[in-house]
Amino acid sequence: MRIETAADMHALGMRIGAQCRAGDLILLNGPLGSGKTVLVQGIGQALGINDVTSPTFVISRIHTAPLTLIHVDAYRLLEGGNAAVYLDDLDLDTAREDAVTVIEWGGAESARLSDERLEITIDRTEEVREVFINKVGARWQGVEL
Repeated sequence: MRIETAADMHALGMRIGAQCRAGDLILLNGPLGSGKTVLVQGIGQALGINDVTSPTFVISRIHTAPLTLIHVDAYRLLEGGNAAVYLDDLDLDTAREDAVTVIEWGGAESARLSDERLEITIDRTEEVREVFINKVGARWQGVEL
């Protein structure tokens, strides 16, 4: 789908967030500045969270709400060369049971956390973004976003 503005990206996040439930995993990929955090801000707003910022320097932020949001930025983990080990250190397997977990820069090492997830890729080769959503597993099949 084509996303022309930051407001459109935020609105997409709100549509996704409105469909979320405890245990959901969402992986976001795209180049720097593509709108990943804006998308998470929309997800957060749909969950009742208005202070979502990029966790680049702290790796992970937990936003407590009726449905908790765990927001991870794995960019720095990838630089370390062993992202799977670092993700294990975050103990996401346990924490994510009662939360929505969104991982920016979530590659194969993040995909192993759940057989059911949304994999969202943002292409920013032009000013207008192209967003590709892959619904993995039965959980997201039939869900309109």
